[in-house]
Amino acid sequence: EVQLQASGGGLVQAGGSLRLSCAASGFPFAHYAIGWFRQAPEKAREGVACFNSENVTNYLNSVKGRFTISRHSTEHTVYLQMSSLKPEDTAVYYCAAAWIPSGSTWSVGSTDYWGRGTQVTVSS
Repeated sequence: EVQLQASGGGLVQAGGSLRLSCAASGFPFAHYAIGWFRQAPEKAREGVACFNSENVTNYLNSVKGRFTISRHSTEHTVYLQMSSLKPEDTAVYYCAAAWIPSGSTWSVGSTDYWGRGTQVTVSS
């Protein structure tokens, strides 16, 4: 059974930090792209940060320099360190995984597995 268990969301003031964690199991962690999406109310789900199939990191432009994705391969865990948070970062954050062929782009539609979301709320 595939599981992506996310934790670490919460309420924080603008300028603060949060760290999200996602424990993965049930699929070959080392061979999958893994990362984080988010969805704000009445907005489309968007990719935030990920390790692609070549283990290269990709970030949404609006979070570059503020968010850092990391992974612990032995423990099959991926993290998202979020700093200098802004109210516009408020969303439900989802851990996700996908088998993405080399050179292809990971999108919402090509995602194989989703975890339950964790709410991140940034107050102004």
